[in-house]
Amino acid sequence: MTIINWQAIADELKGLEVIKDSSTLTKLSLDYYHFSPILQSQLEDKRANLAVCPVNEGEVIQVAQACVRHKIPLTVRGAGTGNYGQCIPLKGGIILDISKMNQIRWLKPGIACVEPGVKMAAFDKQAKVIGWELRMAPSTYRTATIGGFVGGGSVGMGSITYGQLKDRGNLLAVRLVTLEAQPQVLELRGDEVQKVIHGYGTTGIITELEIPLAPTYPWMEIIVVFDEFMTAAKFGQALSDSDGIAKKLVSIHAQPIPNYFQALKDYLPEGKHCALLMISEYSFESFQELVKEYQGEITYLKTALEASKGTSILEFTWNHTTLHARNVDSNLTYLQTFYFTLEKVEQMYRHFGDEVAIHLEFLRAGGKAVPAGLQLVRYSTEERLKEIIRYHEDNGAFIANPHVYTIEDGGDKKVDLDKVEFKRKIDPYGLLNPGKMRGFKQVESNK
Repeated sequence: MTIINWQAIADELKGLEVIKDSSTLTKLSLDYYHFSPILQSQLEDKRANLAVCPVNEGEVIQVAQACVRHKIPLTVRGAGTGNYGQCIPLKGGIILDISKMNQIRWLKPGIACVEPGVKMAAFDKQAKVIGWELRMAPSTYRTATIGGFVGGGSVGMGSITYGQLKDRGNLLAVRLVTLEAQPQVLELRGDEVQKVIHGYGTTGIITELEIPLAPTYPWMEIIVVFDEFMTAAKFGQALSDSDGIAKKLVSIHAQPIPNYFQALKDYLPEGKHCALLMISEYSFESFQELVKEYQGEITYLKTALEASKGTSILEFTWNHTTLHARNVDSNLTYLQTFYFTLEKVEQMYRHFGDEVAIHLEFLRAGGKAVPAGLQLVRYSTEERLKEIIRYHEDNGAFIANPHVYTIEDGGDKKVDLDKVEFKRKIDPYGLLNPGKMRGFKQVESNK
């Protein structure tokens, strides 16, 4: 095993911002992996040896050259808002913090070109001036970077209209740096961008992205409460299926989840199930008719202007729901599920009761609106968690397991050979976020 002189590496990168302080390295080496008690024990001691904060592509290339020269693992990090160890360095090495590469290259109606460290909310503030906004964003919208979302995310606010990040057309092009003996700068366009989407930075260092935009609407924020959970779920499906109602968020929460939303407690009557929603002001009249049809009660309503100030309702949905719940009860963890039908939702709701509290986020998949779950699970043992996952899978619900740190096992459980082959070409030494792409390790061991 080669011993690396980290001070010498830092000296070699003189002129760049290099971080050696242990407390800062700890911060930059971690994300919200602790949402999973399984990942917490597996990842809590993983640390980088150095961190570098480049400000441009030239500095990225310098770091890439040094890593290849000395065979140093390199892990790219955005804002570190992921939940399953995407940016945690399993093998140590260098963290590349791209948060200072935060320039909007250009912005025009329907399309923009940005550096990876641009924060999503900051981007939207500028884009909305010309009537456009990001198509989708996670609940960490205020702090998450666009590059980090492309590398480690998949869905979020806006997915009810635009589907998943991986759907064709949701990312137009990326520019990236390779980790070859002589690092190259490549541009991927069209379907080629699939090689980097949700790749955890294993398939190149993104230095620029070309993204499509959505026309912006005046988004109202609304809470509707219901006596019965399945009524709330059916309302969510009906709203999601209502193509004439412009919407950005359809988030449904079974009891006891509303009890964890302390900041919203005045709008969540005891024992009620709730829908947290973002609806266009232009669609509000039609929306009210739907609420009436399902016997819901609107308890919270902010106009678009009011919603632009203070905490957004978004920050109680998607995985912020898990965050709020764990702040109250640290024994809670979560799952990520495609139910596909409300019949499957009801089956799981009846079967597990309070052990698995249902949290639905509706999104478009395969051309239709489907209920996806970010259920809260009352954790007891790893074996019980596996039993819960197995029951879902045996009964036709798909689990994207958030308790593993490899791309494949947290997704469709399949090795993407195209992505593996691309990694072999642009990262022949396996230095980019090693250990996160199971398929690469398998292919290399079979060579």
